[in-house]
Amino acid sequence: MRTSTTESHTKEKLLDAAERLMLGKGFPATTVDEICAAAGLTKGSFFHYFESKDDLGRAVLDRFAGRGLEEFVSAPFRRQSDPLKRIVASIDFWIDRINDPSTECGCLLGNFAQELSDTHPEIRAQCARHFDRWIQMLTQDFNEAKSAYRPRARIDTQGLAEHYVAVLEGGLLLTKAKRDRKVFERNLTHLKHYIRAVFEGG
Repeated sequence: MRTSTTESHTKEKLLDAAERLMLGKGFPATTVDEICAAAGLTKGSFFHYFESKDDLGRAVLDRFAGRGLEEFVSAPFRRQSDPLKRIVASIDFWIDRINDPSTECGCLLGNFAQELSDTHPEIRAQCARHFDRWIQMLTQDFNEAKSAYRPRARIDTQGLAEHYVAVLEGGLLLTKAKRDRKVFERNLTHLKHYIRAVFEGG
């Protein structure tokens, strides 16, 4: 008889295997057979938990985005009272993660948005929702910085939050293409300088 603990462990093995493979080779190129082999499980186990690869992909994406947001929210820099310093520290948080050789250099959320937006409307909408949650949090930080620093220039805080995410995701793409993690650090360092200039020199 399956116990709830066994059920949970088996499902997590499938999710772990799928995440590794989809980060490494993309969603379209990853097969159910490969996922089962990597998890050490049968197809019967796969279809016990997931109706299809798409169903698994949606679950993997929710888990990946949820964990990422939780790490971001609970990171020590979130306790920084100065909103601008908190934003800058958040960029250092990402730089440190990518410079850690044990960290996978990629973002499943960004990958799925690129690979599947034209072919999988449900997953595209799912990506948009996760990006929106992140952008909303950053927009709040930028609103607080705007109130605290009162820059002379007009600032679209939501647009600035979207720019932050775009630079980060674009930096990951360039890093993967060039096989050089320092590319990410250079791009994010420029983002820090830009954000400081907006609020301190505007």
